[in-house]
Amino acid sequence: MLILGGSGLLGGEILSQARAQDIDAIGTSTQSTSPISGGHWLQLDLRDRQATIELVRAARADVVMNVAYRQSDWATTADGAANAAIATTSAGAHLVFVSSDAVFSGADSPYSERALPDPRTPYGAAKAAAETAVRAIAPAATIARTSLIISSKGASVHERLAHSAARGDVHLFTDDVRCPVHVADLAGALLELAGTRRDGMHHLAGPEAMSRYDMGRLIAHRDGLDITRIRAAQRALLPTPGPLDVRLDSQATQRGINTRLRGASSFLATSG
Repeated sequence: MLILGGSGLLGGEILSQARAQDIDAIGTSTQSTSPISGGHWLQLDLRDRQATIELVRAARADVVMNVAYRQSDWATTADGAANAAIATTSAGAHLVFVSSDAVFSGADSPYSERALPDPRTPYGAAKAAAETAVRAIAPAATIARTSLIISSKGASVHERLAHSAARGDVHLFTDDVRCPVHVADLAGALLELAGTRRDGMHHLAGPEAMSRYDMGRLIAHRDGLDITRIRAAQRALLPTPGPLDVRLDSQATQRGINTRLRGASSFLATSG
């Protein structure tokens, strides 16, 4: 298995779980190659189509999982996804592409796998374009949309934001609703889908809708921080608020996999 974007939070968890299952897995990073436990990094810039094709062919992987993105970079998120699809198809491997709930505007929550993208942000538009490219280039690919990814160690951007809020540095929005998912659950579900070569669109988010404010309070409580310092705000009052209530309905996908996607109240109640 080749993990494009293996140096990130989700990519690192997928690599760890894959190796625990005795899967020969390698990750890529835009940074210089460096040794890691149980394997090594391969350096790759997904924006370079020819380099992506050559690396994927050389890796000779059965499955290529693309979890790479940059929120402010269309070339990496959208063009890079197309390059990965071209390279994977050329190599005869199965592609798993991870997309985002950012492809939706929030005007028609909850969203099933059949819902059509209607993004409101540049990042959402890039992910929607990536989905379209993957479907056109690699029709048998697995596409999985997910939501806010949380870890157990404060490693995600959302946990860092909650810590900042607990210091009184920022506000958290009460009207910005998502379906958080634990990184371990998400990685396990992706590996399961990859193992069965499940094609088409799948939603992999937690079953519990929660505001960023409530989620931040749970994170702060879990980590022993002062939740009374967390201040509430409304995203709808911003000049350009973007999507507000975006809930992914993952029930159809959950019925087809063994990995249980826990709700945030469950996985944030402990450190596991």
